[in-house]
Amino acid sequence: MPHRRPRRPDHARPIPTTRSGSPFLTPLALAPVSARRRRTLPIGRRWVAALVGGTTLALSLPIAIGSWTGSSAVLDPIAGGVAGAVSDPEPPARPSAQPVAPIRTIPAYARETDADGPRTIADRHPAPIASLTGYRWPITEGRISLPFKEIPGGSRTRNGKRFHDGVDMASFCGARIGAAHAGVVLAAGRHFDDQLGWLGDLRPYYRHLDQRRAWGTLPIVVVIDDGNGYRSVYAHFRDIRVRVGQRVRAGQLIGFEGATGHASGCHLHYGLFSPYETKRFGVREDLRRNLRLPSWEIARIDPLLVLPRGDVALKTRQIAKAVAASKADRQ
Repeated sequence: MPHRRPRRPDHARPIPTTRSGSPFLTPLALAPVSARRRRTLPIGRRWVAALVGGTTLALSLPIAIGSWTGSSAVLDPIAGGVAGAVSDPEPPARPSAQPVAPIRTIPAYARETDADGPRTIADRHPAPIASLTGYRWPITEGRISLPFKEIPGGSRTRNGKRFHDGVDMASFCGARIGAAHAGVVLAAGRHFDDQLGWLGDLRPYYRHLDQRRAWGTLPIVVVIDDGNGYRSVYAHFRDIRVRVGQRVRAGQLIGFEGATGHASGCHLHYGLFSPYETKRFGVREDLRRNLRLPSWEIARIDPLLVLPRGDVALKTRQIAKAVAASKADRQ
């Protein structure tokens, strides 16, 4: 009998392999198969398989080549982490959920910054600070936590430097707050900006609040016309006890100390300004841009110049000492 070479078992037969280390993606249709499962496809099926494999390879090549050469096309950024991306794009204008409050321009000198407001007679001037009388401390104990001065994180600007445009007084949460001067309530609650002396159009800011439903993030504020050409601004109440149009006397309860409006703690922010003032404060650029605020507001004055013995309070930071010094002066 002729000598026959022993047959090699199927599992020992070599299996065809593909090239390793290829920078291209390997389509699923071109993946290797074992020799014992390999069959010859009919002509029709071979044509379909070739068509599918060629299409997949054509779609894969641009991606693979781009990642291999590092020259893929630049994609338009959507947001976040990409140079030049807009992380908080302005939404398209749409009807707001609630009607926009009308803009009530306060009487002031005609100037370029409030060109959208009516022109008024320019014969009014703010009363000299030294002539302002009848003021008393809105809280009678506690400390001056932040005076009227330049600070790195100030929300306003003066002469190009960031500035704190009022005086912060802190005692305890829920402390009684009285009116610093007799007058008429112009604003009470979270709709107060019409009375703050902004120079410009507030409608973009109101649309921003409407679209983001952000009115509840604002502080609770009371604005009072002191009847002497100045307005007192009280901010961050926990709750209030007055309403718009109400006449109050100096020292009358108007609310309780709180921390509304993202305040760092319970305190009262007290500001003072005249609608007839021609000077102005700027608004910090990031706040103006993000909140769609006007660029300017009417300049404020230092409330410690009119509060009794404000010099003592500034020196000691203790309100009770200023109150005591004022009582001693009257005796």
